[in-house]
Amino acid sequence: MDTLIFRTIAPYLASLMVLFSVFVLLRGHNEPGGGFIGGLIAASAFAIYGIACGVAPVRRALYFHPMAISGFGLLLSALSGAVSLFMDMPFLTGQWTEISVLGLPIDLSTVLFFDIGVYFVVVGSITSIALALEEREHA
Repeated sequence: MDTLIFRTIAPYLASLMVLFSVFVLLRGHNEPGGGFIGGLIAASAFAIYGIACGVAPVRRALYFHPMAISGFGLLLSALSGAVSLFMDMPFLTGQWTEISVLGLPIDLSTVLFFDIGVYFVVVGSITSIALALEEREHA
């Protein structure tokens, strides 16, 4: 698609989609959402941006190679599951802690970090596939 309107609106649309994907990721287990759906939304945003502006701007926007993002997510998910092994509990048993930031208590859990890892795996792998297909189409 090489229309002026699409090329103009795509960066703004992609930004809003990535922001929405983070919202869906953090909504996680309390409501429908989580790492997988959030990652699909973010990967769709990068695909739209790639269709409108080309593959090179998307690779610059990502900063890291998509497969490196995917590998980091896999490592983060595995480490969040391994935390429970140090507590003498089965692998992937959720662990919670509370920290204080500026006097406000914030609950952190291994479940959240697992979801963040899944988010990165999905974003990296789907974006890598989409960019490869887009490069192949223009070659």
